[in-house]
Amino acid sequence: MAPHEFQYNRGFLAHTPVPLDKSEIDKVARLARLRIGPGEADAVAARIGEILAMIDELQAVDTAGVEPLAHPLEVRQRLRADEVTEHDRRDELLAAAPASRNGLLLVPKVIE
Repeated sequence: MAPHEFQYNRGFLAHTPVPLDKSEIDKVARLARLRIGPGEADAVAARIGEILAMIDELQAVDTAGVEPLAHPLEVRQRLRADEVTEHDRRDELLAAAPASRNGLLLVPKVIE
């Protein structure tokens, strides 16, 4: 199995820990449009390995019976009354425009 492949294991995706080689680091860097210097490839591979290990650790947590939530705290959004707070000033604002027609601003054509 290639280092970037995943396998289905016990209800979650488990990364198979295989070291990344320089060609894969170069490929990912090219796809992500990142410039990685010749001496940085080993450090980048090690960091990616650490990130994948953290992902494995998170995926190993048993979340059976845990309800999904949008926020960790019980909060409610305060809503305001839906009232008009500003009045229609379109005609007043269009009067200051150099050109308008039918309530719309007229601008010079920029694309032929």
